[in-house]
Amino acid sequence: MYLAVDIGATKVLLAVFTNSGKVVEQRKFATQETYEGLIEDFASEFKNLEHTDFERAVIAVPGKLDRARGVGIAFGNRDWRNVPIGPDIEKIIGCPLRIENDAKLAALSEAILIIDEFKKVLYVTISTGISSGLIVNGIIDPVLEDSESGQMWFQHNGKLMQWEDFASGRAIVAKYGKRASEIDDPKIWKAIAEDIALGFRELIAIIQPEVIIIGGGVGTHYEKYKGQLSAELKKYEVPIAPNPPIRKAQRPEEAVIYGCFHLAKEAHDKTA
Repeated sequence: MYLAVDIGATKVLLAVFTNSGKVVEQRKFATQETYEGLIEDFASEFKNLEHTDFERAVIAVPGKLDRARGVGIAFGNRDWRNVPIGPDIEKIIGCPLRIENDAKLAALSEAILIIDEFKKVLYVTISTGISSGLIVNGIIDPVLEDSESGQMWFQHNGKLMQWEDFASGRAIVAKYGKRASEIDDPKIWKAIAEDIALGFRELIAIIQPEVIIIGGGVGTHYEKYKGQLSAELKKYEVPIAPNPPIRKAQRPEEAVIYGCFHLAKEAHDKTA
């Protein structure tokens, strides 16, 4: 069996997978404000799992990583710096593990679902913040494994702003007083689509993916702004960097844990 751990902004999810990729057990608990609290809660919740004998585990971390040492250098949703999250959790679970960026894992999961159609897949998650991952031939692209697309800078409404500060779910709530799930006004979605398109145009020009997958909370509502986003991107399309098809994530809520499973199983199969 394999253990997947998704450390989110508000909750931590533990998912137990069989060798065939079936989820047989899950546990959730609130994400502590302190790193020490996180490790304490993890140890407590792990003891309550029905299954505790794992071949491997993968920990999804929202931030910049030192993968070789299992260290979280900086987190996107906490002020933790240089924490040995890999070694600390490995002591608790007693099996080999890897840490990986959560957006890259979500990208891996979604790309594997369509690998027969597309070999170069760009995944963009638009939720509390914005991040992305590039998957080439079913592998997390090593050149962009530390990329943070939400941190790209743009001139927006006369100010120099990072993309996620005006196009993320957090930004939508701040501007309109509603979550994406509560918005039905086409005019609002047109404005949101214009903000999303700013980042997409840059990513398309630089990466030139075969397809873009939209995930995250805002991605879940892609049908509400699909036409507006397509029209906005079409305005600036150029022959040498054509717009790829855009699709909604197939497993927007579970993409990260399935990415954990795929990476864990891949590592195990290589050493088996």
